[in-house]
Amino acid sequence: MELTWHGHSTWHVTVGDTELLIDPFFDNPKTDLEPADVETPDYVLLTHGHADHIADAGAFSEATLVATPELVSYCQEEFGFEDAVGGMGMNIGGTVECGDAFVTMHRADHTNGIMTEYDVDAGMPTGFVVSDTKPTQVADRESTTFYHTGDTALMTEMRDVIGPYLEPDAAAVPIGDHFTMGPQQAAIAVDWLDVDHAFPQHYDTFPPIEQDPEDFESEVTGTGSDADVHVLEADEPFELEA
Repeated sequence: MELTWHGHSTWHVTVGDTELLIDPFFDNPKTDLEPADVETPDYVLLTHGHADHIADAGAFSEATLVATPELVSYCQEEFGFEDAVGGMGMNIGGTVECGDAFVTMHRADHTNGIMTEYDVDAGMPTGFVVSDTKPTQVADRESTTFYHTGDTALMTEMRDVIGPYLEPDAAAVPIGDHFTMGPQQAAIAVDWLDVDHAFPQHYDTFPPIEQDPEDFESEVTGTGSDADVHVLEADEPFELEA
């Protein structure tokens, strides 16, 4: 599995021959890319409807959309998406097969007014657990799994459900504080999830969420977690192995 962070919460994930783009928002200071620089992926995954997560979704409307039914309907009307998983999207707790990937949707503790104007509510915000094998009760040491938490607060589901049962190898967690977890709670999330690799996201995009990622690294160490923290440069691929 190859992971590429494009700043903020935008990730390109390659699983086998399948390309997935999560929360496309290229108007951030970390990336040098424009949407036109990025080939249309097979799937676009949207965690929720805030502008800093769907602003560039329309540039990839030929992809198959993975989002809640409410957000799918909005994106079909506003951005011209025609295809969605299952014809109408998916919902929390479900797992869908997306080419060579399996995508499980989980809740995130956040708000979800479309475009942050709050004229439209798009249902529960989400995160995605992306794996190269279907999640089962039997642990598979050969599988590789990446958890994009979405915008969220710390949730006990990370400790009680996602960590022990979906078994992510790596997690991208928001550290910006103010609108999401900050470094301290994000570090607790990493510890609860028991991942081997942790990536900070959703920081330094605008003043309220400016953070030093070294503070996050320090907090992860303070929890006693063995996770390796990777402060990625935007647009540089990272090879994730089980």
